[in-house]
Amino acid sequence: MNSYTVLILLVAGERLAELAVARRNTTWSLARGGVEFGRGHYPTMVVLHTGLLIGCLAESQLAHRAFLPALGWPMLALALGAQALRWWCISTLGPRWNTRVIVVPGLPLVAAGPYRLLKHPNYLAVVVEGVALPLVHSAWLTALCFTLLNLPLLATRLRCETLALRRCVPEPA
Repeated sequence: MNSYTVLILLVAGERLAELAVARRNTTWSLARGGVEFGRGHYPTMVVLHTGLLIGCLAESQLAHRAFLPALGWPMLALALGAQALRWWCISTLGPRWNTRVIVVPGLPLVAAGPYRLLKHPNYLAVVVEGVALPLVHSAWLTALCFTLLNLPLLATRLRCETLALRRCVPEPA
């Protein structure tokens, strides 16, 4: 097993850890009257993100993509940075973080951690990872396809979250 396969398997394991955190946080949110929005686009998101990992492995092996150090090392740094940003988001939001859009009515917006700097930092992590992770091993078709397919999904997700927050979060005093 080559090191790129190990990297992708580690990212897959990280995704499973995210899903476990999300499941726990879903229980927490629903117990406090949380409302889910955008349930319809969630399966598409799961398929796309799973496809990213499969595409990374398939393209690098089937197309015999080489590891190009001048590209691969910077992309690995970006991919790892995206993971760090994602977990910073998760730890900042605590039980309010989720892979789904679930908002507990009445809770104020979080304005700490990366949310002091960006409105949706987790999506920056997704965009960076979608480009960088495939390019670690020159899987440029996967990077391109994921990015192009993720754009409309991301737009849908941002509209969904904006609407959910507008309906459920009080205006700051």
